[in-house]
Amino acid sequence: MIDKKWIGHVLPSSEMALDRSRLRFFAKAIGETAPEYIDVQAAQAAGYADLPAPPTFLFGAELDSGATDELLNLLAVPIARLLHGEQSFTFHQGACAGDTITVQSEISDIYDKKNGALEFVVKTSRATNQKNETVAEMRTVLVVRN
Repeated sequence: MIDKKWIGHVLPSSEMALDRSRLRFFAKAIGETAPEYIDVQAAQAAGYADLPAPPTFLFGAELDSGATDELLNLLAVPIARLLHGEQSFTFHQGACAGDTITVQSEISDIYDKKNGALEFVVKTSRATNQKNETVAEMRTVLVVRN
C-alpha cells in the first residue's frame, strides 16, 4: 500500500522554455490543423503573441521534466502497475512560444478501492509563466494495480 504520509508532499518544480518547433511538432502529433498553431502570422492575426501552446501541451511539458518518474520512485510504484486514470485542466491564460513555463505539483490525495486492489494517487499542479502568472491548473489521477 502507498503510504498516505505523502499526501501534501510538494514535488520539485519543472521548467520548460516553449519554442516554435516543439509547439508545431506537438500540434501536428495531436492532429491540430488550425493555422494559428503552425504559422506565426496566423497566430498573431488571431491575437496571440506567437504560436500558442495547444491546451494539453502543458501535461506533456511536465512529463518531459521527469517529475512523474520522480513521483513513482518516491512512492515505490513500478511503472508496469501504473495506469493514467484521469487528467483535467483549468485554463487561466494562454502560453506561447517564447514563454517559460514552470510546473509545481503536489500529491493531494491517496486512496484505494476494491480492498486495496486499486490505489489512486491524485496530483494537482499549477503552471505559471515567466511573470509568475498562473497559466493553468492541472489534476492528474494515477491508478496503481496491485
